[in-house]
Amino acid sequence: MKLDKKPTPSASTPAPRAEEKPRLLSVVCPAFNEEETLPAFHRAVRKTMKDLDQAFEVVFVNDGSRDETLSLMRQLRERHPNTTIVDLSRNFGKEIALAAGLDAAKGDAVVVIDADLQDPPELIGEMIEGWREGYDVVYAQRRRRRGESWLKRWTAAAFYRVMRAAGPVPLPENVGDFRLMSRKAVDAICQMRERHRMMKAVFAWAGFPSKVVRYDRNPRAAGATKWNYWKLWNLSLEGLTSSTLLPLKLSTYVGFAVAAGAFLMGAFFLFKKLFFGDPVQGFSSMIVVMLFLGGVQLCVLGVMGEYLGRVFNETKNRPLYFANAILPSDTGGAAETGDAAAAPRRIA
Repeated sequence: MKLDKKPTPSASTPAPRAEEKPRLLSVVCPAFNEEETLPAFHRAVRKTMKDLDQAFEVVFVNDGSRDETLSLMRQLRERHPNTTIVDLSRNFGKEIALAAGLDAAKGDAVVVIDADLQDPPELIGEMIEGWREGYDVVYAQRRRRRGESWLKRWTAAAFYRVMRAAGPVPLPENVGDFRLMSRKAVDAICQMRERHRMMKAVFAWAGFPSKVVRYDRNPRAAGATKWNYWKLWNLSLEGLTSSTLLPLKLSTYVGFAVAAGAFLMGAFFLFKKLFFGDPVQGFSSMIVVMLFLGGVQLCVLGVMGEYLGRVFNETKNRPLYFANAILPSDTGGAAETGDAAAAPRRIA
């Protein structure tokens, strides 16, 4: 596998860290119905950490799975005590599950990765190199997306273009949640408790010196994706409305444009009536104009309703999630295989 490393442009290059690697690396993995991939994922992570001689913990978040995912997590924790399990009370969605995993992570650095093995754990070594160079965020950018249809690739590219143009901060293209973050970056992310979120946009908004590592994304190792086009569409709307007020501004501009068009049309018919004596005709055209204006009004009201609904949910001030149980990892002593590590000092 060929990997490209290229730092993102910044005003200043961060100072390298004195440590060669994190004292404890937390690998956060939200999972929903991943019984087919979870054991292989855990083996791949252990092998990578052993090759890197890196002390680590795995933070599994069970997002209301209905299969044997939770049972497998518990079995893995029995064999490997450096495993944390956050068992959410129901399915809260991947974005909230990811937030729960970051809350539970104890490491000096945290890697976010999915259990489907589309993102290779072997890339973590390259990310640690970026962390050693002083970067607080090292994110993986997909060079190629194997196993995805042309429609999925096209819609993803369109979404990133819209987000880059509309968002308050640039959203890196073809970048998912797979990344390494320093403790400082994780603590900053955990301070943002909004309920309507898209973590990619949250990561980008937080800032901090960042570096990109490019790779070729693999197809799923097993099982089927939990994302369909309807869920992706809703996630796109979530990301857009939670990151920018541009849809509201566009609604205002559309309203002014339609009003200006209606004024000009009225002036045209009045001119025609006064100077040519033609009666205003065309019942069909009048109905079309009325339906068009009604449709525009409903669209604008819909956009306003989306934002109003988010304000309503945020003002409830409910917790992001509830958990049936949180079983912390045992990192009391380092093992030769790299399956456990000494407890780290938490950096504020």
